[in-house]
Amino acid sequence: MIILLLRHGESEGDLMDVHEGRADFPLTDRGREQAGKAAKWISKNYSVNRIYSSTLLRAEETASLVSMETKVPIELREGLMEFNNGKLAGIDREEAKRKYPEIPDLPIHESRYEMESKLEFRFRAEAILSEIISNNKEQEVVVVISHGGMINQLLLAYEKQPIESEIWHATGDTGIHCLRYENGKRGILYLNNTKHLEIV
Repeated sequence: MIILLLRHGESEGDLMDVHEGRADFPLTDRGREQAGKAAKWISKNYSVNRIYSSTLLRAEETASLVSMETKVPIELREGLMEFNNGKLAGIDREEAKRKYPEIPDLPIHESRYEMESKLEFRFRAEAILSEIISNNKEQEVVVVISHGGMINQLLLAYEKQPIESEIWHATGDTGIHCLRYENGKRGILYLNNTKHLEIV
C-alpha cells in the first residue's frame, strides 16, 4: 500500500500569522494554485484508489482539487483535523503569548486553555492510521489530506516513535510524504516532496 500524506495549500491564516489549529480559514489564491499543482502531480504519478480528508476548509478545498484530478471521491474524517488548540484558535501569536502563556512540563494526559492533550492528539493519529492500514488493500494508493501537526503525528505513529519524541517532520504547503506499507513492514519512500510546485 502506498500512503500519500498531503498537507493543504497556503491558507489565509498563514498570512495573518495567527494560531490556526481549529480556526477554519480557506485557502488563498496561491494555496489553490499549490493544491492544483499537487493534484496534477499525484494524478500523473499514481493511480489513486481512495482519498481521506480533514473536515477543515483549507484541507477540504485541497482535497476537492485532488478529487477532481483523480476522479476519486473524498471521504471526510474529523479525526484528521489539526490539533485542537482551544482558546488559541485564530488568535494573533503575540496576543496569545500574553493571554495564554505556555505551561512547561505539562503531563501528556493534561491540557490547558480548552486544548486537547498531547495524548489525545496522538490517539487520533493512531486511530486514523489503523483505519487506513486495516481498510485498504496492499496494492492500493491512498491519499490523506491533513495539516502539518496531524501529519507529523501520523508519521510518528507510523514510525512507532514515542509520544514525546524529539523528532519533528517539517511539512511545507502541499508537501507530500510517501509511505509504503507492505507485508506488515513500514517503509518511507520520501518526505516533504514539493517538486510539483516547480511546475510552471
